[in-house]
Amino acid sequence: MKTIMVATDFSERSDRALRRATLLARQTDAQLLLVHVVDDDRAMRIVEAEREAALRLLAEQSETLLRLDSVACETRVVLASPFSGIVQASEEDAPDLLVLGPHRRQVLRDAFVGTTAERAIRSVACPVLMANAPPVGPYRGILLATDLSDASRKALEIYRSLGLGGHARLAALAVFDVPELDIAMDGLPDRSEGERSCLERERAEARGRLTAFFGDLGITPTEYVVRHDATGAAEEILSEARKEAAGLVVVGTRGRGSLAKFILGSVAEEVLRNATMDVLAIPPGPVGQDVD
Repeated sequence: MKTIMVATDFSERSDRALRRATLLARQTDAQLLLVHVVDDDRAMRIVEAEREAALRLLAEQSETLLRLDSVACETRVVLASPFSGIVQASEEDAPDLLVLGPHRRQVLRDAFVGTTAERAIRSVACPVLMANAPPVGPYRGILLATDLSDASRKALEIYRSLGLGGHARLAALAVFDVPELDIAMDGLPDRSEGERSCLERERAEARGRLTAFFGDLGITPTEYVVRHDATGAAEEILSEARKEAAGLVVVGTRGRGSLAKFILGSVAEEVLRNATMDVLAIPPGPVGQDVD
């Protein structure tokens, strides 16, 4: 990984994103690009005053990062709407990773669709890391959630290329569904016993598929976990992340598979909306894209 872009509005939430990005830059020898967007839909004198103030603040942050963390940092101010500016900078600078601070949960929990973070994740080509948790050190545990689709495979190849894992403990997770369970159990004298038998059979098959899926990815998790979709795929992912004490959850933003529905707007969006740990959302990339 060569470049990590951090979008900042100089808030405490953005400071959290910058600190996480700094830790990752030190871990991967990447350069930071710190971007601030000034809303240009106002009087030019106000826009120019905010631009000058932002340039001074960015310069101070860049100097501090170099002095205290030995991390090189370039800075940039973009004149645009917050969403358009982030996308514009991402397109022009082509970072390997975009890091954003968490959304304002108390205000936006029920209106997450359409926020700057969610729209950016939909629009940019690079992986997006939402830094939710206080960045106290390298990730100690990472949960790799997959629906076993080709899109998920490409997303995990991109994750591998970023080198974010370090010495973290990796757990692989697949959530499986048994839509025919109720039909299959109709008429059985011992429904509970039949359900258990069916679930165990599906669980064993899902685990076999999950193990085979990672076999040729070049990623070796220390644990393979399959969970029945009893509470919704997103909640199953977050429950497992809490159980594993994972500092980072990795999800693909699009997927096509029968085991889960990892499409932004459903599972991935719910994970982003409700996670208290960091979330890395990865688009699978264009068809045919090579991943080093």
